[in-house]
Amino acid sequence: MVGTGSRHWEQGMSGGAGGSERPEERQRFPPPGKSRPILALRQNGLLQALVWEAGQPAGTEISEELQRAQEEWEAVEEIQSGLWGTLASAAPPISFNEALQYFQTADLSECRKKVQATVRRQGLAALVHFLFGPPRLQPQLQGERELALAMAQCGLDDNERVHMRILQTIYKKLTRSRLGCPRYGAHWEELGFQGADPGTDLRGTGMLGLMQLLYFVMDAQTLPLAHEIFKLSQHGTQNFPFCIMSVNITRIVIQALREECLSRECNRRQQVIAVLNDLYAAAFLQLYRLWKWQHKTIADSGFLLKELEFSAKKKPKQLLKSLEAYVNRCPAADGLPRPSPAPAEEMDFTGVCDPQVELEGEARLI
Repeated sequence: MVGTGSRHWEQGMSGGAGGSERPEERQRFPPPGKSRPILALRQNGLLQALVWEAGQPAGTEISEELQRAQEEWEAVEEIQSGLWGTLASAAPPISFNEALQYFQTADLSECRKKVQATVRRQGLAALVHFLFGPPRLQPQLQGERELALAMAQCGLDDNERVHMRILQTIYKKLTRSRLGCPRYGAHWEELGFQGADPGTDLRGTGMLGLMQLLYFVMDAQTLPLAHEIFKLSQHGTQNFPFCIMSVNITRIVIQALREECLSRECNRRQQVIAVLNDLYAAAFLQLYRLWKWQHKTIADSGFLLKELEFSAKKKPKQLLKSLEAYVNRCPAADGLPRPSPAPAEEMDFTGVCDPQVELEGEARLI
């Protein structure tokens, strides 16, 4: 059974052409097929036909009005497609460290106000966690933890050059293109976002969702894996929205951090964000192997995400060792256990744009 989030994906992947693009850009990034850009309707006369069918006379006044509308649309296209197509393509790729330095110095005070540092527990759950739960994060690491959670509350901002460079770098690395792309358009759906604007898919993960994807494609050791997963996501029968899956994995990582499941590893390495990135890559690696070897499809996505959530919270060390073995090309890296089948009614892939639920007691994937 495919969940509501999966249906939302299908609607997002098949609907809505991407923004206002120039003709040559539409050739580079063809829309999925159903909707047609306003410019195309205007050029082949359909827009005029719609006006006339509504009972409007096709006189001189109408022609002048359409001419003014055409000039306004061309101005918008020049600003939107020209600015984010030409200037963005000229912007150099940004490294993960450079992007992280930006967030370390940026004013995130408003984002920090929204942070819920830990999951609220009450009654017996609080007592059990206190007695038998993981250790607390060491004080000197709290600042880095708060930074990660603040990034998760920071939305994609068109006016922030670093944000746009992150987005463009991800596009170029995944598509292996030397050219940039417009800020809005159907090309983002081809990468696995739900629509023409990636920013609408980041609720719940914010810029941390893009930062983890940036790390994935900019690290020389994980880039080949990113390419393999992206290739699998476009398979004829095993396809899935790559970037939406990435965002859901970041959600799992955030939950594990908030539930203090990663404190022991962070304390051991004296790092937080690096541990989050490695857990993200390790979870994506496990998903890739299970999806490919066991011939999974989108109908299995809910169950697999639940498996990843369980592993990230209860067995993070095992996941991280699997990633380390993969990076070192150890044959033992292929020895992932096969999950037991889950009842069909539990398979429900949660869309990232669904309303968030309040986390009480045991946290859930949202």
